[in-house]
Amino acid sequence: MAKSHAVLRASALDKRYGRRSALSGVDLDVPARRIIGLVGPNGAGKSTLLQLACGLIEPSAGTLTVLGARPAAGAAHLARVGFVAQDAPVYGGLTVADHLRMGARMNPGWDDALARHRIGQAGLPLTQRAGRLSGGQRAQLALTLAAAKRPELLILDEPAAALDPLARDGFLRGLLESVAELGAAAILSSHLLADVERVCDYLIVLAGGRVRLAGDVRELCANHGAPLEDLVLTSLREASS
Repeated sequence: MAKSHAVLRASALDKRYGRRSALSGVDLDVPARRIIGLVGPNGAGKSTLLQLACGLIEPSAGTLTVLGARPAAGAAHLARVGFVAQDAPVYGGLTVADHLRMGARMNPGWDDALARHRIGQAGLPLTQRAGRLSGGQRAQLALTLAAAKRPELLILDEPAAALDPLARDGFLRGLLESVAELGAAAILSSHLLADVERVCDYLIVLAGGRVRLAGDVRELCANHGAPLEDLVLTSLREASS
């Protein structure tokens, strides 16, 4: 794929915390308009990579570009990226409607019609305080706030990890609908291979701070003659040997 179409590009990317290496020599060229599954064991470097992509932390070495620019390069670039953190952070004392008003104030490209449509689909009462929502409802609210910015890239760090199966199903359906509505790319970090297999068409496997496997899901499965779960487990076993 042409370089100009990469949603994320890393070259010799390193991130260290003191003597501990979280990422080492990461090279990636991730295509746009895809749903990318980012998988790996705890401590693999998944959250570190996503925090770097959001501009929340700086690399120790190497380069990283997101949508063709340095992460969080400015207000305009921040508006092109939506982020949902692992604990789906929302403000417990604010109502759902308060969150929508705050989103409209903070984001110049805010799509209020999209936000209210998604809130209605998820069955979230506008007058309910976020602190009284269920975990699944809070995740849906966080996804709505990210999607209503109309970003070109959604970054989701284990957003469904703590949800029950029904809530997780609702979240994943909401993610697919949001990506289709926006024509955006999404990077979904998850330790649940079934979720990745359901919604993702591009795969990145991280282990020990290094990329062990990356590519189009169908092509990887066809080239290796194995289903997705077997590919991931094989790459992780090889990384640990």
